[in-house]
Amino acid sequence: MSKVIYIVEDNENKNYKYNIKEDTIIYHFSINSSSEVIIDLDKEGVRLDYYYNNINYDDNKFSIKVNHLKKNTHSELYNHGVNVFCNKLMYYVDGVVLKNSSKCICNQDNQIINMDNGKSAICPNLLIDNYDVDSNHAAYIGKFKDEAMFYLMSRGISREVAYRLLLNGFLINSDSIEKDKIKLFLDEIEKI
Repeated sequence: MSKVIYIVEDNENKNYKYNIKEDTIIYHFSINSSSEVIIDLDKEGVRLDYYYNNINYDDNKFSIKVNHLKKNTHSELYNHGVNVFCNKLMYYVDGVVLKNSSKCICNQDNQIINMDNGKSAICPNLLIDNYDVDSNHAAYIGKFKDEAMFYLMSRGISREVAYRLLLNGFLINSDSIEKDKIKLFLDEIEKI
């Protein structure tokens, strides 16, 4: 059984520091906020699933660093953002595996959807000092794929509803999320 943490920010700039000693899932929802997150995986065999989802209206930055301090630790980072206007959204994502931390898994999935001509950047870094590690990162910046919009609209769904479906699927990317804990964020999706 994993520990579950919910964070919902609205126009805030915050720093977070976690020392993870048990399997943990963190759902981090951000509305027009900047955050800096540092996470230490400090027990052998511990797993972290981190879901960062944000809606961005101004210039904002999200920074996360996961330090694998023990053997057999596992991190999965899913960072999804929607940049609504012509502004800047920056992701700095670091996975760090120390020399003595073998058999670790360190993965990142980073995506930003620009709804207008925003300036977005993703800097995914895997700083690995051990050969016995499985690590991957992905970064995508762009718009929703034309094929997805076409498919939904060919089924009789209006452009507006199709976009809302894609936004919900992109930003609420886990069936296990307790919707009542993120009502503020769900309401914000409807405003886009």
